[in-house]
Amino acid sequence: MAKWGEGDPRWIVEERADATNVNNWHWTERDVSSWSSEHLRQLLLSVRVEGPEGVCQVTDINKLDGEASINNRKGKLFFFYEWQLRANWLGTASSGVKYRGTVDVSNLSDENDEDDLDISVSLCKDQPSTPLLDLMKRAGIKEVRRALGEYVRQLKSEFSQGMILPTTDGPKQPPPETTKKNQISATTKCTSSPSPKSSPGPAPCPTGVHIPTCSFNLRETFQTSADELYRTFINQEFVQVFTRSVAVVDGRRGGKFQLLDGSVSGEFTQLVPDQRIEMRWRFKTWPSEHYATVSLELQDRGDETELKMECHGVPAGEEDSTREGWTRFYFQAIKQTFGY
Repeated sequence: MAKWGEGDPRWIVEERADATNVNNWHWTERDVSSWSSEHLRQLLLSVRVEGPEGVCQVTDINKLDGEASINNRKGKLFFFYEWQLRANWLGTASSGVKYRGTVDVSNLSDENDEDDLDISVSLCKDQPSTPLLDLMKRAGIKEVRRALGEYVRQLKSEFSQGMILPTTDGPKQPPPETTKKNQISATTKCTSSPSPKSSPGPAPCPTGVHIPTCSFNLRETFQTSADELYRTFINQEFVQVFTRSVAVVDGRRGGKFQLLDGSVSGEFTQLVPDQRIEMRWRFKTWPSEHYATVSLELQDRGDETELKMECHGVPAGEEDSTREGWTRFYFQAIKQTFGY
């Protein structure tokens, strides 16, 4: 925070002891790019259309460039966002033949209304002509437009809470309803700075809490090659098939994933193609921001692949459910779905 008399005056904000932006006079900004990216992915991956020609489904987002922010000036909110994106879709014709294509949106921004968005669909270059392209042009574009419009509505209605701050001469607005999610968020973001004596507040929150953890190992054999099994774990389309639900999987080092309706999330920390997968992994009921470390080692045995799993940092008391979850929702689901 700039001090009085220092820095760009447009960013100097008069604050009371409780950190209030007096009368909402100065410009305050909240970066919502990360939130926007996640929600755009979730909304677009729900796009699915069906017709006499067959079924088309958006399977992954391979380009999502842009930014978004919410700003408050004199009690008014201003929304700024600009995105360019490309998504892949998979079509299954009524005959069972599969086709792949792309969806491009070049002008999702605060300057364009939902009806003004430029949305184009096409087949991949190596794909033959198919009526599924007409289905995507006729119905798919409408669903993509609807999903993008829903993103803007959520941005303006849900994420703007708390941007209009109390004024010095008016009653304070009632705080938003405190949910478990809000409490966790507040805990992770609070600081240990002491409050002034004239304005007592809550005690500083602890810097961290020790969580007792445990580890376990699993071993499984799959009737497939190592490269095929490797792709099954890091490819979004494969993951969505064996979990039977929408998933977000960025299969690269540092890429994040979320599956099973948000119950499982994490990040790939190391990927050795066809040999090893390492990740930070968590279940949504675990303590906030606590992750286990999971490594999957693949050993090609010719006509089969042996998988060795090591899992460390599981909260004490969660070992059995985590072990069962991996066995049931990963290993058994993969075997039943793909015949491995």
